[in-house]
Parts: sequence; structure tokens; C-alpha cells
Amino acid sequence: MRAAWPMAGASMSRRLILALTLAMTSLWLLAVGLGLVVMEEEFAEIFDGTLQETAERLVPLVVDELDHRGAPGISPWQLQTRSSSGDREYLVYQVRDLSGQLLIRSHDAPEKAFETPLKPGFWRNGDFRFYTATNEDGTIFVQMADAFENRDEALREGAVALFLPLILLIPVSGAAIWLVVRWAVRPVDDLRGEIETKDGGNMEPIDAAILPRELQPIAVSVNRLMARLRTALDAEREFTSNSAHELRTPIAGALAQTQMLISELKDSANRHRAGQIEASLMRLSHLAEKLLQLSRAEAGIGIADKPSDLGHVLDLMLTDFQRGMANPGRLVLHRAPDARLVSPVSEDAFAIVLRNLIENALVHGSPDAPVEIFLEDGGSLRIVNGAAAMSVGQLAAIRKRFSRGNTEAAGSGLGLSIVEHLLRQMNGRLLLLSPAKGRTDGFEARIDLPSA
Repeated sequence: MRAAWPMAGASMSRRLILALTLAMTSLWLLAVGLGLVVMEEEFAEIFDGTLQETAERLVPLVVDELDHRGAPGISPWQLQTRSSSGDREYLVYQVRDLSGQLLIRSHDAPEKAFETPLKPGFWRNGDFRFYTATNEDGTIFVQMADAFENRDEALREGAVALFLPLILLIPVSGAAIWLVVRWAVRPVDDLRGEIETKDGGNMEPIDAAILPRELQPIAVSVNRLMARLRTALDAEREFTSNSAHELRTPIAGALAQTQMLISELKDSANRHRAGQIEASLMRLSHLAEKLLQLSRAEAGIGIADKPSDLGHVLDLMLTDFQRGMANPGRLVLHRAPDARLVSPVSEDAFAIVLRNLIENALVHGSPDAPVEIFLEDGGSLRIVNGAAAMSVGQLAAIRKRFSRGNTEAAGSGLGLSIVEHLLRQMNGRLLLLSPAKGRTDGFEARIDLPSA
């Protein structure tokens, strides 16, 4: 047995949208992370270049200043610039001589000399990045310092500039992915819908030409399967119909001969045996009739092209039953004043439904209780007969084919199966109740059909 696919039963579209969104978001985050690494290196090169260039340009100015003003006294000179108005300096510097004495410093530079060694080039500690430049004879050293917090601030602002668009792009991209995936999998949904409509009443092939190339083999395989199934169903229906037709004539002949034989026999024992044969032939004739109805039901005769007045069919069926009953008054029709039963279903199929339900009510209902038929406002039809109340399990069991429930009356167990099969074709519904509505006993079969 093959293992179940992960997340079996979940929507393929939803999984695809989620996977693509997560993958895209992860790739974007990775790209931003790599961008930040590159940005940090580029920032370091830019800041180092600026640091070096500033220090080297400051050297001749400092040497010239010292030549004109001479060496400072005990305290180093402090360069007064506009930055002293309160704005923080991003670059600070100190000027030192060969002995390490601090000669000049910028406004925000510390009064204590940097720990930087007196040799040209870059150097760093935990807080600053330094560059030391010297004059030609190596007696004056200009040490320029750039705080790492300046570089970190620039990197943070760059990261924010990269991450902020993602906050908007991720949901927008997710919506775009959803639209694209829905558009891309629409043929799959169409194919699924086509396959869902295929049953015993709809075996038309799927048009594979309108599907994408990837789905065409599936449609072709389904069409081949339906063709084989259609052939098998047609053969089964034809066999059932032909067998039932072929059986009707010999059964009727045998039944007539048996009835004549019963009328001629004088011996009670022989008459009893002949009566048993007659009863068996009657049951066989009834079964053949049910098989004919079943074959017609499976042929899909339930739907009609235009609405039909089914109330007229109901009247004809009641008249037909009452003519063959010893007690016609047992069958009672209650019609609401304005009740109409009009629906786009086949009159022939509806007659089969009525015949089976009324026949079941007469055969399996209490013989001393009437069979009442209620045609109510809205087109609902109820058939109620007297009987002991049934359990939920018994009601479910009698819906199955060849299941007859707890009864000793003759029957084939096909009636309700035929009724449900036809009602599904009519887009109708069969509701079984026991006890019947408004009673403590009885059995009720309710038919709900779509209105015209």
C-alpha cells in the first residue's frame, strides 16, 4: 500500500500558494541578508576611504598651521569650527608629534591622546576605526577617528530601507500568487467538476481538447474508463430489460395455465399445491415488473425538458389503484385547496415513483387502516399508512436494495431503491418518517420535488 501524501485532503491550490509565498519570502529575506553583508563591506570601504582621504588632506594644513603659530603650550590647540555649535562630529582627529604629545585636536576629540600607535595606516579598537597620516619627515602625525556607531547607524538605516518594502511586497505578492495560482489551476477545477458529474445518468465523454496538455492524458483515461463502464452498464441494462421482457410472456402463460388447472382440480391437496405454484408465479411476475422499472430508472428517464402537471398523474394513479382494490375507500387523497404539483420531471418516471410508494403502503401497511395521500401547498407529497413505529436503523435498512424490513408481506425489496434512484435524477428527495408526522405510529414517505 502506498503511503499517504503529506497533507492529504488539503487543497492543492492552498498548499501551492502557501509554499510559493513562503519560498518567495525566504528568498527575499536571504537576498536582503546578502545585500546587507555586501552593503556592510561597501560601507566599510567608503568610510575607510573617506577617513584616509580626510586625514591625508589635513596633514599639510596642520603642518602649515604649526609653522606659522609654533608649537602649543601645555594644552593642545582645539580647532573651533561650526560643529562646535552643538552638532556631533562624525570624524574627530588629533595631531601628535613624534614623542606622542597631543598638539591639536578637533572639537569632539578627547583631551587624552588616542591609544593608536604612531605609524601610518589603519588601526582599530573596540569603539573607533583610525587612520594615521604623517608629514614627509615623519615628525607630525594626524590621527583621524571614525566611531563604529556611525557605521552601525548607516547599516541600520540601510537595512530598514531594504526591509520596509517587504512589509508591503509580501502581502501584495501573496495576493498576486493567489490570483496566478487560481488562474493556473482553473483547468484542474474544471476537470474535477466534469468528473464529479459523471454517474450512471451522465456518461458523456470529457472534451480533452480544451484542457492543457498536462491534463489531457487524465481526461483521455477517464473517457476510456467511462466508455468501458458505459458498455458494461448498457449490457447490464439490456440484459435486465430483455430478461424481464422475455420472462413476462412465459410467466403470464404459466400463470394462466396454473389458474385453469386450479379451476379443474377437485382434490383439495392438489389444488393447494397448484395454489402455491400460482403464488410463486405471481411473485416472479412482480419481480420481473420491478426489474423492468429498475432498468428504466437506470436508463435516466427522470428529467423532462419542460414542466409537467404531476397532479394529473397522481389522479390517474389513484384511479388505477382503486379500480383493482376490493376496498377502494382505503386509499384517501387529501389535496390542499390551492396545492399544485408542477415540476420539470418525466410523467412516466413520476408514475413509477407513485406506484411503488402507494403499493408499499397498501402491502406493508395495516390492512384495517387507510392509506392517506396528502398533496400540500408548495408541492410536497406525503403518503402515510398505518404501521408499528420503526427505529432509525430499520428506516436506513429498508432503503437498501433487496432489503424488506421486518415484514411478512410479499415483495421484492426493490421499490424504495427504484424510487430513490429516480428522485436523484429529478433533483428531488425522499424522506422516510416513522412514526408519521403528527402521530405516535405509522409510516410516512415524503416526496420533495423542485418547482417549475
